[in-house]
Amino acid sequence: MSQTGLHIALVGNPNSGKSSLFNCLTGLQQKVGNFPGVTVEKKLGSAVIGEVSASIIDLPGTYSLYPRRLDEWVTYRVVMNEETDIVPDLIVVVVDASNLKRNLLFCTQLLDLKRPVVVALTMMDLARQRGIKIDIGALARELGVAVVAVDPRKGKGVTELKKAIGLTSQGAYKIPPRDFIDNLSLAPLAIQKIKAIAPDCSDYKAIHLLTHNDSFELPALFQQQVESIKKEVAFTPTKIQAEEILQRYARIRQLMQIAVAEPDPLQRTLRTEKLDTILLHRRWGYLILLSVLFLFFQSVFVLAQYPMDWIEMGMGQLGEWTADQLPPGMLTDLLVNGVLAGLGGIVVFVPQIMILFGIITLLEDSGYMARISFLSDRLMRSVGLNGKSVMPMISGFACAVPAIMSTRNIENRKERLLTILVTPLMSCSARLPVYTTITGLVIPNNYLLGFLSVQGLVLLGMYMMGIIMAMLVSYIANLFIKIQEKSFFILELPSYRAPRWSNILPTMLSKARIFVLDAGKIIMIISLILWGLSSFGPQAGMQKAQQQYETAVLSGIPKAQVEREYQTAKLENSFAGLLGKTIEPVIAPLGFDWKIGVALITSFAAREVFVGTMATLYSVGDDDSHLLTEKMRAALRPDGSPVFTLATGLSLMIFYVFAMQCMSTLAVVKRETKSWKWPLIQLVYMTGLAYLLSWCCYLLFR
Repeated sequence: MSQTGLHIALVGNPNSGKSSLFNCLTGLQQKVGNFPGVTVEKKLGSAVIGEVSASIIDLPGTYSLYPRRLDEWVTYRVVMNEETDIVPDLIVVVVDASNLKRNLLFCTQLLDLKRPVVVALTMMDLARQRGIKIDIGALARELGVAVVAVDPRKGKGVTELKKAIGLTSQGAYKIPPRDFIDNLSLAPLAIQKIKAIAPDCSDYKAIHLLTHNDSFELPALFQQQVESIKKEVAFTPTKIQAEEILQRYARIRQLMQIAVAEPDPLQRTLRTEKLDTILLHRRWGYLILLSVLFLFFQSVFVLAQYPMDWIEMGMGQLGEWTADQLPPGMLTDLLVNGVLAGLGGIVVFVPQIMILFGIITLLEDSGYMARISFLSDRLMRSVGLNGKSVMPMISGFACAVPAIMSTRNIENRKERLLTILVTPLMSCSARLPVYTTITGLVIPNNYLLGFLSVQGLVLLGMYMMGIIMAMLVSYIANLFIKIQEKSFFILELPSYRAPRWSNILPTMLSKARIFVLDAGKIIMIISLILWGLSSFGPQAGMQKAQQQYETAVLSGIPKAQVEREYQTAKLENSFAGLLGKTIEPVIAPLGFDWKIGVALITSFAAREVFVGTMATLYSVGDDDSHLLTEKMRAALRPDGSPVFTLATGLSLMIFYVFAMQCMSTLAVVKRETKSWKWPLIQLVYMTGLAYLLSWCCYLLFR
């Protein structure tokens, strides 16, 4: 092992505190990517262990070395040294002290692989609250490895953990020579035959070679030998696994009698159980959930209002200052009305994106997000889904692309397909700029009862419409998709914990950076393209606009009025104007004009481009530095009526709630379903829904 090449795998059960420990060990030295060939996320980080630079990989959570889901298979392959690009020198097992018995199953399986292991004992404060007392020294002696109590949320024990990692990597802690259980007794003849052809293989790894040899990249000859041994001894993996688990739990019970003192479970009711009697109540639980969602969207709208106004005002002043400093001309127009207008359409929504993800992180960190899945299971099953569908759908509030990828955790094929079909109806963060811009235009900034923001209620309504329609679509699709497969919803409810506030701000900054860099690239490119399409057009039309301008100037009409009419004529005769005019007859029944039509088309690249498009269209050739909302509010139709009325605004928001305007989502649906059939179905049914409901809304409110 080189002094700069220590590779550490961080593993553990879900909700054991593994991610918190990873963040604590690596700080900001992290990067996120996907494992080769799969869409499972991997988090890589670096840390200094003693004098050694170590790379740390945070592997997906798993309960045992018998994987079922794709993410569990990734962890399994890494700890079994089957991932050639990730070969850990040492494994840190994160063990939840408040659920020691369950966590030790996975831990002892890793020990029997004969790999260098360090145990990081988390949730010690919760264990103490439950009256559980753990003799860490006795636990370490029974396991034969270093055991360190850590509290990553407060940074306690991390120095001791690093020291234990350093000593283990240097061989100070020897690999226990004795197996935790007698693995050889499980299949003695088969194990002996495997070890005859693979002498360095431990008894327990031999069992896994026999169980999962088809999933390993073994040499052809060795693969044939393993298959021959399995047939010769009539190896039965299911029976062996059941016997192993029974032996492990029996041995774990003995260990806990030595190292752990637990109170009588009837002596006290835990705080978590007391809270769950309220938060998971069959009636009050749903009311509390709706209240949480209401406060969620009120916060997104109200808290972000002032910073958004400041940013928009600052970008307007920057554009005005830039125009004053540079000579008039095409380059100045490109910079002010192309670059700065597009940039303003990006950064103005950073406060809302940060608040959105900050609250989501808060709900996850506190343990309430899992309760949302639990509460939703009954409703989900009534429309053909189950509680596991809730997490991808909630993730869809951020972005449909990773949300659809996360449906791989749903084992039932029909429920997974239904979840994929309806997840894009969740209002993702890309829709948020559209909602807030239009809401600010057409909804008065009033308060009901003195504290309920009408704009916040409208925003909540947009999100709720997506959820309700998703349920309805799933119910209907469930009747037509003929896949017969039973499923069960099993969910571990984590204990309630105080949110780790130090984790929320980095998450908010990270999501804001992703929005600015990833979505911002698309918005800027489209803004520049739109500037070009809006500034140039067919020669005949542009010349006609120029001639009308010259005639109007000579006629003595006020110059300011002539200039406005000229810029409007140029825009209408530009390539962007002609594109909008082409589709205007189709969208006119929805209350949309040609400028909105251009924005609808560009939104297929990314929904949030709508605001940048409007900023560009309303800025091209305009020397006035008024805010975008003021320009849109002042926009008039040819008959002198305002463009953005209540009917038009609500119709436009409803269109964006239901329309499939995201090429990336269509691409990932094709990738996950391995067919163009389902993304095409999504495109047709969502676009049809959007048009029909927008039309009904416009007729109702006009």
